[in-house]
Amino acid sequence: MKIISFIYNLFWGDLFTIPLPGNSELGIPLLVLILIPAGIFFTIRTKLLPIRLFPEMIRLSLEKQSGDKKGALSGMQALIISTATRVGMGNMVGVVAALSAGGAGAVFWMWVTALIGSSTAFIEATLAQIYKEPDPLYGGYRGGPAYYITAFINKGKNKKRCVLGILFAISGLLCWCGVSQVISNSVTSSFEFAFDIPPIVSTVILVALAAVIVLRRNTTVKVLDIMVPVMAVFYFVITIVVIVMNFGELPAVFKRIIEEAFGLRQMVAGGFGAALMNGVKRGLFSNEAGSGSAPCAAAAADVSHPAKAGLFQAFGVIIDTIVICTCTAMIMLLTPEGVIEGLEGMPLLQTAMYHHFGQAGVIFTAITLWLFCFSTFIGILYYARSNVSYLFGDNWASQTGYKIVALVMLFIGGLAAYTFVWDIGDIGVALMTVFNMIVIIPMSGQAIKSLNDYTAMRRAEKLAAKAEKSQ
Repeated sequence: MKIISFIYNLFWGDLFTIPLPGNSELGIPLLVLILIPAGIFFTIRTKLLPIRLFPEMIRLSLEKQSGDKKGALSGMQALIISTATRVGMGNMVGVVAALSAGGAGAVFWMWVTALIGSSTAFIEATLAQIYKEPDPLYGGYRGGPAYYITAFINKGKNKKRCVLGILFAISGLLCWCGVSQVISNSVTSSFEFAFDIPPIVSTVILVALAAVIVLRRNTTVKVLDIMVPVMAVFYFVITIVVIVMNFGELPAVFKRIIEEAFGLRQMVAGGFGAALMNGVKRGLFSNEAGSGSAPCAAAAADVSHPAKAGLFQAFGVIIDTIVICTCTAMIMLLTPEGVIEGLEGMPLLQTAMYHHFGQAGVIFTAITLWLFCFSTFIGILYYARSNVSYLFGDNWASQTGYKIVALVMLFIGGLAAYTFVWDIGDIGVALMTVFNMIVIIPMSGQAIKSLNDYTAMRRAEKLAAKAEKSQ
């Protein structure tokens, strides 16, 4: 436990602190020190991709999707799977925690982090597309950081594995086992609060449903194709209802976000540091950009150009943090402070929803969290496919074995108040990020070349269409 705690603090604790006005300080964790400068570097190299190519991201999401290879995902399906894992309890409980610790200003820094992270997501997803390979078990394609790490380390030579790739794959599988426990614990606690259902009952139902889906060959994609768009749109609509009901308070909320983002209201109390770090940490944790998770889905997409997969995943970061996380923030910030004072975690969010919608709001929150967490579990097992194959080869025994381990963790998490496996999950994602970033920074030139090729191709298509129209 001491070893686990030490490693956890190494990545997530403050590596060093910067003094701030008001006798406060700004703590900088190692992961923030890695991801934020890298994200800024990628944003500059892609020439402000999240803003410049946002219309293209929208166009791609509306484009008719088609793939030629049997079993392969379309670009939109890859986006749906990555969104399923990004949009989870972090968008609800995590945002609540960020607002509680950092105030309304944390929302602004979440937005900034999403824009920076969007460029990182583009780089890693495009690399995953470039180095994807056929999947003999499930059909279609597979890939991800373990595969492009191998290509980088072995300088393009045809070798199956390398040490860094193995370390990434192991870290990913550890992380996703830990996440499985957190998922079920969040679901059972929210159902107990909303419906007074004993944890054992909700845990058994959750595990049984998950087993039916993940133990079948290609049910995962079909389920997420339906679940993710519905739950995301429904949550967005509910937020719009809350905003309309409290429309008069909206200007004051945005004013508060900006003021607290820069500590203008709390300079004496040191609010700037808390707002900045909580917003940045929550944004990074929620959108997963740089961790190497989403590239496992991006590699499976059958798209006409690698940069398309990158743009899909960049759009996924924007959906996750700027849309879904903001929804939770608005529900919280449009609730009178006296109503939620002294509360934290899910009870805080459920109390805010009770204020807006009565008991129906509490029920809605519990069901939404269940859907978010359930889709995350299904999504992470899709990610695990390529990593299990990388480590153990192409066989159904290892694929099924990992799924059973994850289901066991899902069951244990629903009944346990806390286990060290949760910290192992956090350490797993931290190690994934470090191993991934070691490689994508020097490999980023390939993704930039792909982006330039794609933008030139799109420019030529537009000119040709314009010429044809004028004739």
